[in-house]
Amino acid sequence: MFPTSSRQNSPDTSTSHSLRHSPRSAPQSARRIAIVGAGPAGLVAARILQLRGFNPVVFEAEASTSARDQGGTLDLHVETGQKALELAGLHDTFVSHARYDDQGTRMLDYASAQPLFEDSPPSGTGDRPEIDRRTLRDLLLASLLPDTVRWGHKLVAVEPVEPVATAGAAEGERNAPIGQHVLRFANGKEETFDLVIGADGAWSKIRAKLSDVVPVYTGVTFVECWLDEVDTRHPEIAALVGRGTMFSLHGNMGLIAQRNGGGHVRVYAAFRRPENWADALGVNTQDPAQMRAALLQGFAGWSPRLLALISSCLDVIVTRPIYTLPGDFGWRQVAGLTLLGDAAHLLPPVGFGVNLAMLDAAELATALTLDGDWTVQVAQAAAAMKHRANEAAPEGFATFEAMFSKDSAEAFLQIMQSH
Repeated sequence: MFPTSSRQNSPDTSTSHSLRHSPRSAPQSARRIAIVGAGPAGLVAARILQLRGFNPVVFEAEASTSARDQGGTLDLHVETGQKALELAGLHDTFVSHARYDDQGTRMLDYASAQPLFEDSPPSGTGDRPEIDRRTLRDLLLASLLPDTVRWGHKLVAVEPVEPVATAGAAEGERNAPIGQHVLRFANGKEETFDLVIGADGAWSKIRAKLSDVVPVYTGVTFVECWLDEVDTRHPEIAALVGRGTMFSLHGNMGLIAQRNGGGHVRVYAAFRRPENWADALGVNTQDPAQMRAALLQGFAGWSPRLLALISSCLDVIVTRPIYTLPGDFGWRQVAGLTLLGDAAHLLPPVGFGVNLAMLDAAELATALTLDGDWTVQVAQAAAAMKHRANEAAPEGFATFEAMFSKDSAEAFLQIMQSH
């Protein structure tokens, strides 16, 4: 959304399973590391740890990589997401999959669908190319050793291992390393680890061990709709959306459409309403026809060209209330536990989240492979994550508030023009 200066792509000197660094000597590399969550952050961390001779285990609640839709498209920033992929030795692989021609941004008037703002870098240029979430996940998974990810492992409990005194031990000595935790899963399995990295998203079970703070509803809900083969089936909509992301905002509401790979477009009908808005209207959110009718009624008065984004969509209509953590969120340090990504900083969806998450992961994983005290390294990485997120939060929250304010079109247009 906010372009930065371009730069040369860095060479990718590794193959998917080769080690760019010598394995660490025991016992450091023998320490057991669990990563809970197989999203971009967890997989980046696992990749870098493997490159440095460690053997992390990634636990994922989903049954397989194809069990759930992974979401829409992402623009990876040079200084964060792309930097993480460089550290993981995957930047060239990313470039080969990235969509450089889908970096455009346009804003349309809600009533006329006429352009208010447009910014499209020349074909093949720009430094924030798009990549579908599934494509990113697949290239990260392909870079890991077989069986790194254990699918179908839904975490239900995290419990510290209490050191037990052994016979003949001096007073105060215990036989279990400080910081070990046992993970218990819904499938009945359990394992003990020296370090547990919570990359388990907005409702992180690991975060619950480190903070009593929980995400809160922003007052804004996104309703996601899909259009397939848009260039052939819906050429008018394809022209409306353009090559990238289209925004149309008015009075606490918005229609946002993003071009994904393969002619797929995701539409987000967004509005500021109570979280129970559908129940209050008697709308069954599982009924596509009812949802489509409710959205069209809610956006009455908007341009028919824009309303076609809703009336022409498939029967995949998903309600996504937007939650966030406080912009200054931090967590208490507990030996053997730490956080990444949305578990560590849950910001509004304006382009920061996955980029911060991937850099968090890369820096934490790199720090863990260096000689030194893991407790100190984890604490330092956590401090760096908090600092980075706290710096991004004001802009993220201000942009989101502008998008869904009374004067949203004017406020957001000013932001777009300033960048």
